[in-house]
Amino acid sequence: MNRKILLVEDNESNRYLATFLLERAGFTVVHAPDGSAALALAATADPALILLDIQLPGMDGYAVARALRDLPALGAVPIIAVTSYAMTGDREKALEAGCNTYLEKPINPETFVAEVTRHLPGTEAKETP
Repeated sequence: MNRKILLVEDNESNRYLATFLLERAGFTVVHAPDGSAALALAATADPALILLDIQLPGMDGYAVARALRDLPALGAVPIIAVTSYAMTGDREKALEAGCNTYLEKPINPETFVAEVTRHLPGTEAKETP
């Protein structure tokens, strides 16, 4: 099974924590600090899953999700929005942009890997809008 995750996160502390937890669980993590880097890397990295911060410099995560969905090779790759946005309608906005689910920051180190893993291709549990 492909265990490569593309993490799109501009905050170094958030990037460190997510990478630490995922690598400890046996995943390979590649990083992009912004939307344009994410689009360039996603096309070549062959990720099994994309973790996408919504509040990014330049292009926001919603625009990144829409652009990722336009790339034929990534159309079926799960995208998980990971964001501190917690206002009414933000989850729906992420799903409409092409994300499969939505996790709020701060992430819970005890449940984060399980929440991510359940959205990998070949697992049973999937988010329903």
